[in-house]
Amino acid sequence: MGNTFGKIFRITTFGESHGNGVGVVIDGVKPNFKLSLKQIQYELNRRKPNQSNITTSRNETDEFEILSGVLNNETLGTPICVIVKNKDAKSSDYKNLETIFRPSHGEFSYFKKYGIVDFRGGGRSSARETIGRVIAGAIAKQILSKKKIEIIAHTKQVGNIIAKTFSKNEIEKNFLRCGDSVVAKKMEKKILQLKSIEDSIGGVVECIVQNFPSGIGEPVFDKLESELAKAMLSIPAVKGFEIGSGFNCALMKGSEHNDEFYFEKKTNKIKTKTNFAGGVLGGISTGEEIIFRVAVKPPSSIAMKQKTVNKFGENVDIKILGRHDACICPRVVPVVEAMCAITLLDLIFQNETIK
Repeated sequence: MGNTFGKIFRITTFGESHGNGVGVVIDGVKPNFKLSLKQIQYELNRRKPNQSNITTSRNETDEFEILSGVLNNETLGTPICVIVKNKDAKSSDYKNLETIFRPSHGEFSYFKKYGIVDFRGGGRSSARETIGRVIAGAIAKQILSKKKIEIIAHTKQVGNIIAKTFSKNEIEKNFLRCGDSVVAKKMEKKILQLKSIEDSIGGVVECIVQNFPSGIGEPVFDKLESELAKAMLSIPAVKGFEIGSGFNCALMKGSEHNDEFYFEKKTNKIKTKTNFAGGVLGGISTGEEIIFRVAVKPPSSIAMKQKTVNKFGENVDIKILGRHDACICPRVVPVVEAMCAITLLDLIFQNETIK
């Protein structure tokens, strides 16, 4: 039914935006792994609403409760179930949407598929569903960290404003989670301008994976980049994915785009002089940094008056109430990292089965 992701490290998310709570069931975690609950909460705090004046003012603490699979902070090898209760849902804000479809929102397609839709905040199509992903990703990141693998995502672009420099130490120092502190201020100004006229804006989030080993990934249909693309495109609001040179490869000659190999004596490894491949060849990791980007659409729930239709096929005007992000990029950053971690750990576990 589309609620489960992964083959060995496998997650199933559950819950709706304005239901009692949301969460995740995680299977495939090996026993006797010491979890940092503080790290899980840290990742949830990066995703939660009401972080700044450019994000939704919904006031959720997003504190989690582990229901199974963990004893004294150690994994048991059994399914781990984690839940986060919804505490600040205001369903009354959506009462006027009970029979009306929000433009560019998933409610219309959900209704066409199921004949019913949870109009309260979007139900399962809400970004609140990603809480379960972030919890699972926080666990996956801890396991990957033991292998010295680091995943860093950041806001690279908002509208036509593009970061010129990158420092991972700057990411958590500004509201945009941008690696360029100077450009981050310009991004924030742009977002606030659009928010003041009840509009929103999209952007680009880039993700860099460091110290990932070579030889991981499956050929043909389950390529590393194919699995990453599926993971990223499953995130609400993500409309595009590219890895390495991405669409720019169409502008290049083979002599420009080919990553030449050389042997590095210091590390005793085969390396490439450039990395237009983004760390993946033939669907399998090369050992170079994995670099990819996702395009994030402008949030569809804007307060500006719009035209739409209702369930009865009537043309109507719509004025969306409630609390919504003017740009979702800052809160997408931890979700991108989480889905990347889940995907890569699952591929590592798959690789272990063939040895």
